[in-house]
Amino acid sequence: MVDEVTKKTLAQIPLLKTKAGPRDGEQWIQRLKEEYQSLIQYVKNNKDADNDWFRLESNKEGTRWFGKCWYIYELIKYEFEVDFDMPITYPTTAPEIALPELDGKTAKMYRGGKICLTDHFKPLWARNVPKFGIAHAMALGLGPWLAVEIPDLIARGVVIPKDAGAGDKS
Repeated sequence: MVDEVTKKTLAQIPLLKTKAGPRDGEQWIQRLKEEYQSLIQYVKNNKDADNDWFRLESNKEGTRWFGKCWYIYELIKYEFEVDFDMPITYPTTAPEIALPELDGKTAKMYRGGKICLTDHFKPLWARNVPKFGIAHAMALGLGPWLAVEIPDLIARGVVIPKDAGAGDKS
């Protein structure tokens, strides 16, 4: 099910240990430290492989995450806002990653621009609680979604590069 490149990428992302969510006080603080360490390593690995494709930051409590992701297609960069809230039942429940500006532009998306990850990603996440974290959601969720959906959206003329003037088409 998972190709060799994905296996190699996953092997380089640190696994998390603490099973704690936003309501778990000090344990949540420990989980956030693990999340940041994992994300930092994943971003470093991506930069080292010349595959830098997102930036994320969170609010002080680590319950709301936001940033940008981008996809290079035919040497043109397509950039999107990305955001998600940590579910109360995290890490048992994976975060629902959203690209709000693409809301309603593809069938593989829910209201609010939340990308569809139910068929492939969520069962994998469920088998790996609490070891998977945000970096894994980006690597196994958003990354593959972008690789499949963005070229199709470009081909249909639904998205155009931001620097083409008007942003994406409505």
